[in-house]
Amino acid sequence: MKKEEIKELSIQELQARIEAAEKAYRELKVTHAISPIDNPAKITKDRREIARLKTVLRQKEIAAQAAPAND
Repeated sequence: MKKEEIKELSIQELQARIEAAEKAYRELKVTHAISPIDNPAKITKDRREIARLKTVLRQKEIAAQAAPAND
């Protein structure tokens, strides 16, 4: 996913995507430990994708907390 696509997601959608991505990442790590996968760079790519999702989620949470304080 691109950054623009991630930023369009709601908080609930982000949380669901993070859960799914982390589960897939864990399974990929286990698979790679048992027998090497074809593209080990996918592990790094997945880890960075999870970090992007978590970053945007945190930004949205902070914005949601700040919005009521301004009213």
